[in-house]
Amino acid sequence: MAEQGTDPKADERPTATIRHSPEDFVVDELPAYDPSGTGDHVFVHLRKRGLTTLELVRRLAEAVEVSKDDIGVAGMKDRHAVTTQWISIPWRDELDALRARADLEDVDLLALERHGHKLRTGHLKGNRFTLTLRELSPGAATSITAGLERLATTGVPNAFGPQRFGRDDTLGDEATAWVRGERRPPKDKRKRRLWFSSFQSKLFNIILSMRRDADTLATALEGDLVRKHDTGGMFTVAPEDVHDAANRARSGLLSATGPMFGAKMRWPEGDVAKLEREVLHDAIGDADLGDFKRYGEGTRRSFRFMLEDLGIRSGDGDESLTVSFVLPKGAYATTVLSEVCHWTDPHRPKS
Repeated sequence: MAEQGTDPKADERPTATIRHSPEDFVVDELPAYDPSGTGDHVFVHLRKRGLTTLELVRRLAEAVEVSKDDIGVAGMKDRHAVTTQWISIPWRDELDALRARADLEDVDLLALERHGHKLRTGHLKGNRFTLTLRELSPGAATSITAGLERLATTGVPNAFGPQRFGRDDTLGDEATAWVRGERRPPKDKRKRRLWFSSFQSKLFNIILSMRRDADTLATALEGDLVRKHDTGGMFTVAPEDVHDAANRARSGLLSATGPMFGAKMRWPEGDVAKLEREVLHDAIGDADLGDFKRYGEGTRRSFRFMLEDLGIRSGDGDESLTVSFVLPKGAYATTVLSEVCHWTDPHRPKS
């Protein structure tokens, strides 16, 4: 099955295998800010191997005897990887006591610093990925290198990857049925937030695919809500500004945004808004998103992201290729790979 929201012409891409071992998939979280050094929370910088972030939170909560709901994380990280990230724990005692109690298998504590508030989802700049691709098809190294260099100039379609849709790729459908009122959600509040995020992600991918099919992904249309890549500022494209906005989009300075549906989401205008409302109604009918605002109030997501700090290194005999790049928060490395190769992951469905 092709990855949701990506180009389905997999047979035209070279092949590669990712994640032979966790060390083949390294992710380093880039924080949005440094801890202040004072306060009743502790920001913990750690490296984990073979654990999901949710499992890490559960084990930490048990070890230090706090509620898992009181532990803050900026982003979710994969199980089958070596990842570094920041978490926060409410803690008033000496840091040495926390270090001793939080000594877990497959987890290295790198730093502990006090801060005044809990770490919240999204409080990160992005992530640096270092990925080793193996079992390359003939000519794959050359093709993948050229593809990545092209993406560094044109930007990458910002589709959600399979992480958002579960191992069997059905979570988005289940979550949409929940929003329609046709099935029960999980009891756990954190899992309900993940479900709603999967619902949002599914519909975003649908609209991104429509824009890609119409060849309007890398431009700006009248009524679009566009985001500047340098500042993050957004504005609606007025009729008199379409030409200028389209040129800036083609230059990589800004991108149109798509919906992460929610009760407080900012809407575009004109035909762009009409399309988004039709997709939402087709998915959930007359269901009220206000009933789900505790799980997600809605936001806008750029249809593209820019690939930064690209590095490429060939292995012995071109049998492997190590690539590194920095992505903004919410962007997936597997989305990048799906643009340049047909990848196989022993731990996930094929791309």
